[in-house]
Amino acid sequence: MKLIIAIIQPHKLEDVKKELYKAEVNLITVNEVLGHGQQKGVTEFYRGAKETGNLLRKVRLEIAVNENFVEPTIKAIVRGAKTGNIGDGKIFVLDLHRCIRIRTEEEGPKAIG
Repeated sequence: MKLIIAIIQPHKLEDVKKELYKAEVNLITVNEVLGHGQQKGVTEFYRGAKETGNLLRKVRLEIAVNENFVEPTIKAIVRGAKTGNIGDGKIFVLDLHRCIRIRTEEEGPKAIG
């Protein structure tokens, strides 16, 4: 089991979701976050508003997957998020030691889905 964390541009969220659904990855958690990488200090437009500063709006996705969905999930995120420009984001893959579905108390790969 793995936990995949992706930081992407907000305007690419719908594209990433479409690609994830095509890859049959349906269970995701989405958070709006602030941060920057190499593009610090860049002026961006977000929903028509000009924003300047060190922290830019980003979206953080968290996706728990079983081993056979790791590569399809990564490829789907890249397909949906990639523009080829600085600021496209990052993907982190972490070992997930334990997962428990609260409703049924199932554990492990069955709890992920």
